[in-house]
Amino acid sequence: MRAALRAFAALGLSLLLSACGTLGGLQEALGGKPRPPEAGSARVKAAYRLDIRASGEVQELLARHLDLARFQQIAESDSLSPVELDRLAAVAPEQARGLLETLGYFDAHVEVQRQANADHTQQDLTLIVDPGPRSVVGELDLQFQGELDAEAGQPESPRALALQAELRQLWPLGKGRAFTQAAWASAKSEVLARARAQGYPLARWAASEADVDTEAHLVSLKLSLDSGPLFRLGSLQIEGLMHQSEDTVRRLAGYEAGEPYSEQALLDFQERLLRTQLFDGVTVDIQPEAAQAAAVPVRVRVKEAPRQQATTGIGYSAMNGYNASVEHLHRLPAGLPLRARSKFQLGQLLRKAELELSSHPQPDMQRNLGSLQWEQDLNNDKNIRTLSARLGRLREAGHDERLVFAEMLRSIESGEAGESLRSGAWSGNVQWTRRRLDSLLLPTQGYTAQLLLGAGRADNNAPNQDSGVFGRARLRIEYFKPLPSGWHFSARTDLAQIMARDRVGLPAKMLYLAGGDDSVRGYAYQSLGVDKEDGSPLSAGRKLWTGSVELARPVMDSLPMLWGAAFVDAGNVADSWQSLRPVVGYGVGARLRSPVGALRLDLARAHQTGKWRLHFSVGIAL
Repeated sequence: MRAALRAFAALGLSLLLSACGTLGGLQEALGGKPRPPEAGSARVKAAYRLDIRASGEVQELLARHLDLARFQQIAESDSLSPVELDRLAAVAPEQARGLLETLGYFDAHVEVQRQANADHTQQDLTLIVDPGPRSVVGELDLQFQGELDAEAGQPESPRALALQAELRQLWPLGKGRAFTQAAWASAKSEVLARARAQGYPLARWAASEADVDTEAHLVSLKLSLDSGPLFRLGSLQIEGLMHQSEDTVRRLAGYEAGEPYSEQALLDFQERLLRTQLFDGVTVDIQPEAAQAAAVPVRVRVKEAPRQQATTGIGYSAMNGYNASVEHLHRLPAGLPLRARSKFQLGQLLRKAELELSSHPQPDMQRNLGSLQWEQDLNNDKNIRTLSARLGRLREAGHDERLVFAEMLRSIESGEAGESLRSGAWSGNVQWTRRRLDSLLLPTQGYTAQLLLGAGRADNNAPNQDSGVFGRARLRIEYFKPLPSGWHFSARTDLAQIMARDRVGLPAKMLYLAGGDDSVRGYAYQSLGVDKEDGSPLSAGRKLWTGSVELARPVMDSLPMLWGAAFVDAGNVADSWQSLRPVVGYGVGARLRSPVGALRLDLARAHQTGKWRLHFSVGIAL
């Protein structure tokens, strides 16, 4: 008996599915809407012709959502009965008026006209639409309930009054604005989100009404926001720590217990933790439960970065030839709240060794730092060995930085004749960096600027030079802007000068040379300097200016990572601004915009010499 019942049920289901497979089947018999052909159907046909006589967004809305438009195309194997077409045409005016109300047209007139085509094989339908005037917002009544309203009535609570004023000012659908369903929903979402972010995470709309006057074409809005309780921040609940101390997290909280909850305060806290580079992931949030509103716990979940990290690399640069490097980072050396970074680089023309120690950030995002660096530069047939040390404090605030440091520098320059020039300098410096870029690795819009100011005293053992005081300043600006048709514009300028008496001798590391990839292309690295009248070799100068403009765009749409570029560079070095004579280089290049940054290949011509030079830099991280 059960087997027979199962067989009967299977047969009935098969017949039901077969009937539902056509527009003339069970669905039509029950009076339901026919189904439009599924996306990707191979063969479709027009069941009738429809002409929607409307313009702009009205025509687009009806063509997309009106049943009479959606079911115009059917599968070739289906058919549309006259009864179903009559039903679609009959309900179309009312359905169209409902759709137009979402755009603010509450007094629309819609008419459907029908006639058979010439051979009487198909119906031609015309939907004539007169949307009428669009309604605009008339009166707006935004009220508040809950603790936000109660606190606003107390003279000692200016915060609540200020937030009420802010929410009313934020409301985007003001008097005289066109009313649409999308704008109405967006306005409510925006104001509600701001109230929740400013201390009331349980806020909700207790009432929201839009009263339409179809004759005056006005919409009166009446809303009531129930704020719920004001949440205040309580203790920290820290999860995920393995090696770093809780104090490192707590001192970056940036708030005192009992302060009103603010979404931005928690986002800032999260950003400060990420900027320490001690964590690979950080989440800071609360669980908004009304019972905990007086002191809601702040949950901090972190994923620590590895305590130690080593990176090796090999590469080639047109400036310094082949090179290999090893870098090691320790985020908790000897268990101390420090970050230690050491790096060794061995190249054809440049060799470096450096050690940097920095403390974990303080509550104001300041870090104490110290560094020691040794460098040997073999460019321009010289051998310059430099030892430098820095001690300072770095403050990071968002995308801006301020570095205050004292620097000691000792240099030995060996010439071809075997003589040695020993020089040194002590200085105090301040450097500001400001970044406003859409991407730090691959910027296309915004700018970055860096200004360095310093002063100190220099000494040397040259017989024709003296020891003495000096000042220095350097400003570098880079600018990026997208242009129409896929083009991108970039420009940079670099201005620097040393201020000192002519006879004050300075270490070569503090003076300036130009030329190379990031300076004036078409000229070799550091090949632009001061030409001596006595014919002696080129020397570094005390004044520098370089600039560049570049246009670039993707070579093809199918390969957006590969860009072509054209550029013009200019600049030079001198001992005085009056004697600085810029030279020009220009050319074309390619850019491969990889996830680790842009790799550049440029072919540039030095206008002064007429020679072409290839500039490129590429490295492989191992």
